[in-house]
Amino acid sequence: MTETRSTCPYCGVGCGVIIESAGAQITGVRGDPEHPANFGRLCSKGSTLHLTAAPLVQQQARLQQPMRRAQRGGALQSVEWNVALDEAASRLAAIVERDGADAIGLYLSGQLLTEDYQVFNKLGKGLIGTNNVDTNSRLCMSSAVAGYKASLGADAPPCNYEDIGLARTIFITGSHMAWAHPVLYRRLEDAKAANPSLKVIVADPRRTETAAMADLHLQLLPGTDVVLHHAMLHVLLWEDLVDRAFIAAHTSGFEALRDRVREFTPAHAAKVCGLKAEDIVTAARWFGSHTPTLSLYCQGLNQSTSGTDKNTTLINLHLATGQIGKPGAGPFSLTGQPNAMGGREVGGLANLLPGHRDVANTEHRAEAAKLWGVPELPARPGKAAVEMFQAAAADGQIKALWIVCTNPAQSLPDQAMVRRALERAEFVILQEAYRATATAAYADLLLPATGWGEKEGTVTNSERRITRVRAAVPPLGNARHDWVIARDVAQRIEARWGRAASLFAYADAEAVWNEHREATRGRDLDITGLNYPMLDAVPQQWPCREGEAEGRQRLYEDHRFETADGRARFHAPAWKAPAEPRSAAYPVSLSTGRLRDQWHGMSRSGLVGRLFAHSPEPCVQMHPQELERRHWRAGELVRVHSRRGSIVLPVQADEAVPPAQAFIAMHWGSEYLGGLGVNALMPPNACPQSKQPELKHAAVRIERAVLPWQVVGAAWLPASAWFDQRELLRERFAAFGSAGYASCVPFGREPERIGLLFRAASAAPLPDALTPIEAALGLHEGAVLRYADARAGQRRAMLLSDDGALQAFLLAGDAQAQGWVLDLLQQGLPAAAFGRALLAASASAPQAAAPRSPQVCSCHDVSEARIVATLQTCTGHPDERLRQVQKTLRCGTECGSCLPAVKTLVQRHAAVAEPA
Repeated sequence: MTETRSTCPYCGVGCGVIIESAGAQITGVRGDPEHPANFGRLCSKGSTLHLTAAPLVQQQARLQQPMRRAQRGGALQSVEWNVALDEAASRLAAIVERDGADAIGLYLSGQLLTEDYQVFNKLGKGLIGTNNVDTNSRLCMSSAVAGYKASLGADAPPCNYEDIGLARTIFITGSHMAWAHPVLYRRLEDAKAANPSLKVIVADPRRTETAAMADLHLQLLPGTDVVLHHAMLHVLLWEDLVDRAFIAAHTSGFEALRDRVREFTPAHAAKVCGLKAEDIVTAARWFGSHTPTLSLYCQGLNQSTSGTDKNTTLINLHLATGQIGKPGAGPFSLTGQPNAMGGREVGGLANLLPGHRDVANTEHRAEAAKLWGVPELPARPGKAAVEMFQAAAADGQIKALWIVCTNPAQSLPDQAMVRRALERAEFVILQEAYRATATAAYADLLLPATGWGEKEGTVTNSERRITRVRAAVPPLGNARHDWVIARDVAQRIEARWGRAASLFAYADAEAVWNEHREATRGRDLDITGLNYPMLDAVPQQWPCREGEAEGRQRLYEDHRFETADGRARFHAPAWKAPAEPRSAAYPVSLSTGRLRDQWHGMSRSGLVGRLFAHSPEPCVQMHPQELERRHWRAGELVRVHSRRGSIVLPVQADEAVPPAQAFIAMHWGSEYLGGLGVNALMPPNACPQSKQPELKHAAVRIERAVLPWQVVGAAWLPASAWFDQRELLRERFAAFGSAGYASCVPFGREPERIGLLFRAASAAPLPDALTPIEAALGLHEGAVLRYADARAGQRRAMLLSDDGALQAFLLAGDAQAQGWVLDLLQQGLPAAAFGRALLAASASAPQAAAPRSPQVCSCHDVSEARIVATLQTCTGHPDERLRQVQKTLRCGTECGSCLPAVKTLVQRHAAVAEPA
């Protein structure tokens, strides 16, 4: 076995991993105990990375050779690399020659390595001559970028992870940290255990697991963050908890802000935010007096039409109290993607240039042009992500889209518009590691890219720490590194345009990184003191200037900021309501967010059946009172309408969601759900400063979906075939149309076995749709028990395995038996004795059996029922009972992602009384 140190490809925590491999196969993964980001810890996603790289999974899911369509909508055919690269270069160059450089749009990803970003940015802005180079980081981090630059002068998070353990007050806002950044949340739990006096404030519309552990939960109404921040500053001023000396010596613009917040009394803010005035006062007092104070924030602030305002008004609180540039203090933006930070460093947004330079700055353009060896760079602003697709969809300004390592047909808002753009664009290139993303259906040319475990380069995490990414195994099939593909296309375009000396003469990833390093010289993120050998030894934070032995832990310790006069800037924005306030027609506030065990569009994490156990199916969550008021049952299908479209989902009760609000996980796209997915509902409206869309909030109405004819099927499938069968079932979504419902999700615990669960519903029977569904579930051959009543639209089929367990089933028409039949299959319970009773359309099982309990622990497959039962035997105070449960069941002892849920169960279920 070989061990290779690398980095997790999921969130921006940047956890170090040790990849175990044998030959060309990844066999295991564990946390790197020496990496300063995680010290050996991994979350549920990171700890299952090796399962996504299993040979049977890779062979089915990965794109392994270049593919092209001879005509739009036609079948994909494999081609040689030279043919694919020649076509990409010639068609892009021809469009530039005919329509100009701005007819090209490059849409990149925060999951690319810094080296990949560097080459693509230079290709678009330096060679082709367009600033239409943007990234899906626009969807998650651009408001944080704009906020830092507006307030502090540079896109530079001033804090580090150690500050979590040094703070006395931590303000978490716009972040479900326990699910979105689980390893950092473990640090917060450690800090709370080590310092019980640590005050944790959480501002979140939902009662999440993060909010549940807080000393103070500010359950504000969606979009009212600016009001809350202004009101907290009002209290800080009223009670003289500000640092007036710091304000006078190191800031500007305070007077305008002081005048602005005068009207934001706690009483006024409480009415707007839906809070108690005394809670706002308490939060402000802790923030200003129980110091040092650290703020942790993410998409709840960023994904908003006032995202930059939310960021700057939070930073205002730190500047007003002097809580910045010291241990345990500062505004700390948690990065959403593994290398969103690195992409910003190289200038991988439409408004940026390398080394934190700006497109709009004439001097910066001249500096970047000199670094790249081109006469000049385009001054015309590039189109941000949503604008790029709007331009392709509406007026055809953009003729070609080159999409790299991202899935806009799942992740962008206003999916109807996005699909129009992909259909209307003259030429669409998709450069991707996985073959079955939603965007792949629209690509004229698919280029296979290397995936995790195969790549070489660097990433930068939330605390500005640069870590090496190393290859443990060779590329799968004919996949190539992203930067290599960009280089080879660029050199072909250069040859066509008669350029003698190539701008892209890179021999390896290190050469690309060295070019990036030079672009940082003299800038706020200067890394000229670093090199690959240093990073191979220890991950390093920036800045680290030439001659320095290590990077800087914290910024602004000297209270000098990256502005022209060295002063930080206060901002005094007016409060703006969300783009879509609730109305009589759309009376429900819909928010979106992450699931604990899934990542983005699930093209990687969705390959692991066990990661679906915690949240097994797409649904819309509403408060139990909302279901009761509407006379809905949990699991009933409802239709969620926004101004852009609608989707059908089962409704589930969740007390974490306040009345008049709803929640849908961001991950559910058309890969798993009929229609266009959750982002078909979300508005394209964006923050005017950051251009980040308001993916967190839409006004919707929700009504019962009258779809009486239902189909439920499930099967255990061979590990070598389940993915292809999933794709066959996805093709059946269309049969149920936009007015119906369909979903397909995996389940199980690989590598032992993997299953698929298919659900669908329509207003009238669709008997012709059933035969291919049965075939995909393995119900087309063998000793299948069957019942059919064609006139009534009823059809049922059951297949038993040799050991008498249920192997596969289909219920069509009357599906009220689905609960106990699915339990039989998924739990592997004996079913042979049921005989033909399996075919009865009964809501109750012929024999009593315990229903499945929700899974809590993914690592050890521990259900809520097992934890509750074990708690009945435990004694002592809550910490003692927790330790006893962990010792018995091992839940929360590996990745720790389930620890908040386990602790909640410990608190909820009283200890067994000690004997007298």
